[in-house]
Amino acid sequence: METIKTIGLEEIINKGYKPLTEFEEEVARKIVNAAYKVHSQLGPGLLEKIYEVCFCYELSKAGLNFKSQVKLPIIYDTITFSEGLNLDVLVEDLVICELKSVKETTSVDDAQLLSHLRLAKKRLGFLINFNVTRIKEGIFRKIL
Repeated sequence: METIKTIGLEEIINKGYKPLTEFEEEVARKIVNAAYKVHSQLGPGLLEKIYEVCFCYELSKAGLNFKSQVKLPIIYDTITFSEGLNLDVLVEDLVICELKSVKETTSVDDAQLLSHLRLAKKRLGFLINFNVTRIKEGIFRKIL
């Protein structure tokens, strides 16, 4: 398995972020492993929904609890709107996984994940683009 470049502990401490717990790190490793397994079996070029179903299957095989297509309300100016966020996959009620199958991810995709993390009050998220030749080029880890 190839390694994914992530923010190092020193960078996290210097930016004022608390390090993730051992459990969060274990969940993160299992998420990355699930993405690798799906990509190695299916390769690039399929619809996002196909990757989502297979990714969730791999999460369940890894013993992780998850919910897919999670709808979260938005609170704006003291009003709660039910038409809010739609998270692709929420793992262990801790980690948001936004799945893509696009030629390349953009800064808008990155900003979407960061907004979802902030609004859902979660610290760890992954933007995973399955439409890449090598999956390590399509996995982006974000920590708040």
